[in-house]
Amino acid sequence: MGFKMGIIGLPNVGKSTLFNALTRTAAAQAANFPFCTIDPNVGEVSVPDSRLNRIAEIAKSAKIIPTHMTFVDIAGLVKGASNGEGLGNQFLANIREVDAIAHVVRSFDADDITHVEGRIDAVEDAKTVELELILADLESVERRLQGLSRKVRGGDREAIQQDRLLRLAQTALEDGHAARTVAVNDNDQNIWIRLGLLSAKPTLYVINVNEDDCVHGNVHSNAIAEMARSQGNQFVLISARIEEEIARLDRPEADFFIAELGLTEPGLNRLIRAGYDLLNLQTFFTAGPKEARAWTIRHGTYAPKAAGVIHTDFETGFIRAETISYEDYIALGGELPAREAGKLRTEGKSYIVQDGDILHFLFNT
Repeated sequence: MGFKMGIIGLPNVGKSTLFNALTRTAAAQAANFPFCTIDPNVGEVSVPDSRLNRIAEIAKSAKIIPTHMTFVDIAGLVKGASNGEGLGNQFLANIREVDAIAHVVRSFDADDITHVEGRIDAVEDAKTVELELILADLESVERRLQGLSRKVRGGDREAIQQDRLLRLAQTALEDGHAARTVAVNDNDQNIWIRLGLLSAKPTLYVINVNEDDCVHGNVHSNAIAEMARSQGNQFVLISARIEEEIARLDRPEADFFIAELGLTEPGLNRLIRAGYDLLNLQTFFTAGPKEARAWTIRHGTYAPKAAGVIHTDFETGFIRAETISYEDYIALGGELPAREAGKLRTEGKSYIVQDGDILHFLFNT
């Protein structure tokens, strides 16, 4: 289990360049005109995690299988997209299919790359895109409220719950606030997610800068970073052009290039980690001579549900999980020393899996 993140933004802000870097392909055409991405490009990328390599080394695993994330490069939105401007509703529909949004904002000057508004203003760009999502949501909410009215009058419990949540969303949207600003309690979470509101999607701002600004940013990036902080949203400073160059290099050259720029790692690693944090995700591992493998789950996942990520039979027939923390596995040198030291625990159905756990599931067939 990974998750699907949609890359959105105005045209010519660096979305396709970022996508190319992420997927290490040239599948998305990066061209200097709006709507060069007609159909959403989809790519899977490995999640970098140095822990997996260390586990595999100790377990003497023949194969290393990282977990994956899916990125969707969605064509540029423009002002009026909620009313069908540009390629409007087609792309709004694509956003509905993703779990989270990577909102790329342009914070670089470049005479050879035009801007649809003829100026560089990252904050205004971000507001333009968010307003289109809000307007699209508002139309959707009003339509749904009308459709629910008969069931609400009839006392349908789920319809009443949906009606209440939609009205909460409507109030926020009419005030110009994204649906994600609505406080939703745990009992309402499943219904809220099923509403599929665009502006309710967890959002990460990807602040795209020139090479010279990739470490400290600039006046444009500082402004959008401050806006993100005020909204309680996450952001990552990145140069999509640099990341695309890094993606073309082999490991030694890439490491040298990264160090020359004053960076400690590729920006894409920071982007992926921020995406994990955004959706409250974590990793557990399985390891043995055959393979060492990483698996993605949400924080708070119980052991049987984690087992089900590997195979549904593991969940339905779950007996127990043999568990070693990552720290103990590394410090003691693997499963057998951990078992001998009493650091291998037997956990039942009520165990909440922790980030970095190395697990072995026992189950009935």
